[in-house]
Amino acid sequence: MLRGIFDGDAELYDRARPRYPSGLVKELVTQAGLGIGSRVLEIAPGTGQLTVPLATTGSTLTAVELGPALATVARRNLTPYPRAHVEVAEFEAWALPPKPYDLVVCATAFHWLDPAVRVPKMREALRPGGTLAIVTTEHVAGGSAEFWVEVQGCYERWDPDATEPDLRLPAESTVRSDTGELDRADGLGPVTVRRFARDITYTADQYIDVLRTYSGHRALDDVKRDGLLGCVRALIEGTYGGVIVKRYLHELITASAH
Repeated sequence: MLRGIFDGDAELYDRARPRYPSGLVKELVTQAGLGIGSRVLEIAPGTGQLTVPLATTGSTLTAVELGPALATVARRNLTPYPRAHVEVAEFEAWALPPKPYDLVVCATAFHWLDPAVRVPKMREALRPGGTLAIVTTEHVAGGSAEFWVEVQGCYERWDPDATEPDLRLPAESTVRSDTGELDRADGLGPVTVRRFARDITYTADQYIDVLRTYSGHRALDDVKRDGLLGCVRALIEGTYGGVIVKRYLHELITASAH
């Protein structure tokens, strides 16, 4: 199952995956009213990209992570925060504690959860007035614009079955927020969406490391993956002076429990 594929190299995942914008974290903390005494449940924390900044609020935080290797690294990253702990479990099967949470959050992993279970169970875990939050990450046009056009040639050559011909990154303005699941859920509302865009500069080595953490790239056989990553590296180093800029769009989607 692809959602378990990230556990294969937890140290790489921790090193390469970007953390979330400080503005997004601040908005989430403010909306949920987090502080000493607050209770937080995070689903699929990875190695703690969002978990660590949430833990700095002093909240009592439980993170439920499917991958044991990812959980080990997350525990290490959370060592300075004794109120935070990580459990290894599949969220869909994990037994909710009797005491509800002030915030239940899932960042860039919601799409991996079972659609029949995820929202109802997240809502069940919340106290009345608590906050359900989903953070999404989209790759959008911007940064080194020509690179993102040219690099499609690498994908069309090495992964043609999964690559749409002439695929282009969407403009930020054309990305539509998907809130329907929360809009339709019983006991939630109103739903709000806030957007946070940013550019990240990568060397060739850094960007190859990021690609090696993506599920589609990890699932390729060795020949295709090595060919693809070699093609990407050659383009960055040969045409773009060894450095590219990638634009990300994060959405913070929240709803209150009632």
